[in-house]
Amino acid sequence: MLAELERHPHAQAVLEPALAPDGRASHAYLFHGPGGAGKRAAARAVAAELLADGAADPEGARARVVSGAHPDLTWVAPSGAHEILVSDIDAPVISAASKTPFEAERRVFVIERVDELGDEAANRLLKTLEEPASFVHLILLSDRLAEVLPTIRSRCQLVRFDAPSVAETAAALEALGEDPDAAAACARLALGDGERARELTGEEGRALRAAAERFARAALVSGEMAGSRPWIEVLSAVRARGEVVRAQLEARANEEIELYPRKEQKRVATDWGERIRRARRRVETAALDLALQVVALWYADLAALRWGAEDLVRNVDRRGALESEAGADPQRLRAAIEAVEDTRLRFQLNVSEDLACESLAYRLERLLAA
Repeated sequence: MLAELERHPHAQAVLEPALAPDGRASHAYLFHGPGGAGKRAAARAVAAELLADGAADPEGARARVVSGAHPDLTWVAPSGAHEILVSDIDAPVISAASKTPFEAERRVFVIERVDELGDEAANRLLKTLEEPASFVHLILLSDRLAEVLPTIRSRCQLVRFDAPSVAETAAALEALGEDPDAAAACARLALGDGERARELTGEEGRALRAAAERFARAALVSGEMAGSRPWIEVLSAVRARGEVVRAQLEARANEEIELYPRKEQKRVATDWGERIRRARRRVETAALDLALQVVALWYADLAALRWGAEDLVRNVDRRGALESEAGADPQRLRAAIEAVEDTRLRFQLNVSEDLACESLAYRLERLLAA
């Protein structure tokens, strides 16, 4: 039994027989389930088994898959802020899938977030899904199955991964060194998404959560928004996330650029610059969405306390602060939550983050300030 499948009975039932010595693995799997459910870890484990099959040194093959160094494993993540581009899959997947393996009996391609496939990229991938070479296995990953194009979905064997429980997520956060009360709160605030729960921990995560809380609370006090301008702190925390990613990728880029002949270095640097810009944008967009989710759930917690539904409170480590503000009108809180959700949707249209957050701030104050 693969350890990565232990808490996923559906995935276990589908994959373990296929990976058995007399089994037959599908040419295309679609692993679906919420973020943090374990899809990536399972994809790597399955890839390791596929590439170890028939290898002279199976354990060595598995180890290289785990380290990301196996030449017959290709792992693709979107470079665009909101979609997978043709350039993300054209050479790495479409072209490569027609070429024989370097050393294994198979080639494995893992593509993350296939719900973000653009139309052109999807059409390019479709032919590979319809007519794969006998040695090709594709493992597609998605947090949002309903948003995967039907033409893609219908050509894959679906494998469901269930969300971790709040207790499981909290335990995982504690194992990373998080305070038990904070771990419990982050697990609840993530709404079943283990990856988002982790994004709220650590120095950067705590800063993002604290900024979001101050933004939410400022709307309850007349004049506080104009005085403290808390959306600036939220955006600073969001951009700090992007800066970390930029620095990490620039270090990788500099190492790779040095490997090319001098006449090629300018082109490679330009390509890397675009990849870094897109990656930073994607991380910042996700961080801002998470911050606004925290804002909305602060208001939901206030409403829960007002209704006497204390077991629904998610910010379990902020009980005192919540109780001090629990007199807010539930109907106004509901309208505030709707305003936050409306702004989250607007960010999918590439609106100005600064203007949208400032607009939301004053809209919330009009709704909630006493």
